[in-house]
Parts: sequence; C-alpha cells; structure tokens
Amino acid sequence: MRDAYDLIVIGGGPAGITGALTAVECGVEDVLIIERGDRLGGILNQCTHSGFGMAYFGEEMTGTEFAGRLRERIKGSKVEAMTGSMVLGISEDRTVIVSNESGCARLHARAVILATGCRERPLSSLQVTGTRPSGVFEAGAAQKMLNLGGYDIGDDIVVLGSGDVGLVVARCLAQRGRRVIGVFEIRDICGGSDKNRTECLDFYGIPLYFRHTVTRIHGDGRISGVTMKDLDSGEERFIPCKTLITSLGLVPERELVEPLEYENGSLPEWLFTCGDARTVHDTVDAVAFEAEETGAAAAEFLREALTNERFYSFQ
Repeated sequence: MRDAYDLIVIGGGPAGITGALTAVECGVEDVLIIERGDRLGGILNQCTHSGFGMAYFGEEMTGTEFAGRLRERIKGSKVEAMTGSMVLGISEDRTVIVSNESGCARLHARAVILATGCRERPLSSLQVTGTRPSGVFEAGAAQKMLNLGGYDIGDDIVVLGSGDVGLVVARCLAQRGRRVIGVFEIRDICGGSDKNRTECLDFYGIPLYFRHTVTRIHGDGRISGVTMKDLDSGEERFIPCKTLITSLGLVPERELVEPLEYENGSLPEWLFTCGDARTVHDTVDAVAFEAEETGAAAAEFLREALTNERFYSFQ
C-alpha cells in the first residue's frame, strides 16, 4: 500500500464505489477507497430486502445483490481498497489520517471524495425521560443485528418514527412472527415511502399512529414499556413492550470535512462530497447516479490541476 494517491475516497458504500469507478473510467490512475467495515458495500450489506437497482442496473434486486454487483466491478478495475480502516481526519495539506489494526498512517491525496453516508438521529434528540434499559435500538442497528448477526432482539415491539428503515425492520420482525404493536410518528405524515408503508405496514396489519411520541421509557434491566403521548389531545398512556426501535430520520455524516469548511459553507476545490454524505437520498440508485457525477468532477479537477501544475506536488 502506497502513501500517496491521486484520489482517496472515504467510504466504501454505493456512493464511494461508484464515484471511484467513474474517476478511473475518466482517466484517474491512482484511486484508493478507505472503508471502515470489513468489506465494501456499506449499508447495503445488511439490506436483504428487494427494491434496489431498477433505475441503475435495470433490474430489481436486494441491497446485498446491489452491493455484490458493485464489488464485482471493483475486482476488474484499478481501484484499490483498504477495509477495516477508520479515517480520523483530513488536513488542509490533503493528508488523510487512517487508523486500522496495523496502526496509524498518513496518506496523501491530490483530491478527496467524502462518501461516508449518513447516520440515524439518536433517541437523545428527543425529550425522553426515564431509565436507560436494554432493548432500545436504532432501526439501522436492529436491521444489522437481525440480518447479519441473526440475533433475537425481542418481541412486543414499538417502533418510534416512520422512516423507511424503521418500516422495513417492522416488516422483517413481523415476518419472523414477532408482534409489532405499532409504528408511532410525531408528524402527521409518514416519513417513509408510500411503497414501504403499503408493503411493510398495511400488508402485515401493523398500525401507524400519527402525532404521537414517547415521553418516558420504563424498565429495570430490560425495557418494560413506554409512555406514549398523543400530541393533539395531550393524553399520555402506558404501552407495555419488550423492545423499542427508533427511526427518527437521517443526518449526513460530514464531521470529517466540517473543520475545512469556509465561512460561506463551501469546501476546498480538491474536496468533494457525494451520496448521503452530501444530502440524504430516497434511493440507492439516486446515490449511485450522483456519485458518478462526483467521480467525473474529481477527475476533471485533477486533469486541470495537472495542466496548470496546481495541487500536484505532495507536501
């Protein structure tokens, strides 16, 4: 593994892979993907349900199949990949600090693409009192435990928030014979797509309650229930449950580039963002298409930098 590359892509999900592949297709010679997981694919690796790929690949597939298709494209390309590695920071001189089981390294790049995806809003973003027992999961963590780990995360389940991941997890649990008491949404609209509402909730008879939120968690050791508030009437009621799953929305994962932002919010010309790290997208297909544009833009920047001898010597 070298310590200098034309382009370093941070994040090996669909955005990072597609952006890296497009950059190579546009003539960039040295491209490295850094991925904190054990293999490329990102969140798609835990998405065993279908509904992916129609726009991008022209066929419907599961998320894992979509990820596998991208990994196959990587195998036949010049793109290098460093998995099991965490990027700790990016400096103004284009140094990327990486940590993995081999230690800490400083890699130099002529351009960087941030493709770190997004994260879920935590329960702490709401005003919730009570104890902090086990049995409370963010939807993405629950999906990973179910689909990759094969864990039993409990029964008598309350889902707080109607984001797409929460709807998919509710369906997954219903398919496994678990009792999903209901999905409770603080707003008066469903946060997920109409397709997921129909296929994940209506088909399995899982009720969706609008204008409700959890105000208190109960339980000693394991969650025993929640206090649910009707925001229109102000009425609160206790709902016994053994599991609480939160699906409160997604936030772009941009902490690595925030120290480099200018006062107007723009980034240095050598630093690009794409996919959910730029803005949360509705579909992975849209992420892939945008990442192609970003990979091409990074390649164009590198061509101009070489021509004008800008940013083309490592410090």
